[in-house]
Amino acid sequence: MELDCRGMRCPIPIIKLAQSLKTTSDVRLLSDDPATFPDLTAWARMTGNTFTQINNETFDVRRSD
Repeated sequence: MELDCRGMRCPIPIIKLAQSLKTTSDVRLLSDDPATFPDLTAWARMTGNTFTQINNETFDVRRSD
């Protein structure tokens, strides 16, 4: 699933990501908010989910089961 959050600012991309992961286990997050990487890092640490940064605006996120 691809989740386009470009143009949205913190904390909206993380909130939308968390909602999406309730129904799917893999999400490609597109976000141009500079806070996305540090927010994802903290969120992954708190939730146990993982992510890979593809480029400055693209993140592949996997829900931990």
